[in-house]
Amino acid sequence: MMAEKIKINNNVFVCPMPVTLLGAKVKGKANFMALGWVSRVNANPPMIGVGVHKSHYTPEGIKKNGCFSVNFPGKDMVRETDYCGLVSGEKIDKSDLFEIFYGELETAPMIKECTVNLECRLVETLEFPTHYFFVGEIIAAYSEEQYLTQGKPDIKKMKTLILTMPDNSYWTVGDYAGAAWKIGKGLKEK
Repeated sequence: MMAEKIKINNNVFVCPMPVTLLGAKVKGKANFMALGWVSRVNANPPMIGVGVHKSHYTPEGIKKNGCFSVNFPGKDMVRETDYCGLVSGEKIDKSDLFEIFYGELETAPMIKECTVNLECRLVETLEFPTHYFFVGEIIAAYSEEQYLTQGKPDIKKMKTLILTMPDNSYWTVGDYAGAAWKIGKGLKEK
């Protein structure tokens, strides 16, 4: 017998979020902020969406330059990543925390220490009561051989961080659970 459902707070985030560092050039300087509200929004061309609170410093650079980067730090960068979420680029220059590089767009700063970097051209900005949702076309992606398996990013090798709320904790990916678009085949055939 199933337990009875009870009503809980509707402002709940059950699914873990990827921990990223959102990069933008603001007032001539590279700036990075910790960000978990990230989602793929289109397959071809590849696009990604990021939700950023309006009070942050970074949106100014994204809107002005029309581009941004999404950088995926590994577990070894948890302190620097958390720090980027604690302090504002308006008051603290965070660019010296990392080795920065630029790709094709030249105004979307990326972090060499991160496992994967996505260079994005801004294609749309949606405005909500508290947040902007920036949609960017992924112009280029960068990584290193050590984080790839058969030329594709390998989540276990990358040791990327995920964020859970409301407990506000960082984690890494756990146990393998099954092959997507395969494990469920045949279920209805029984």
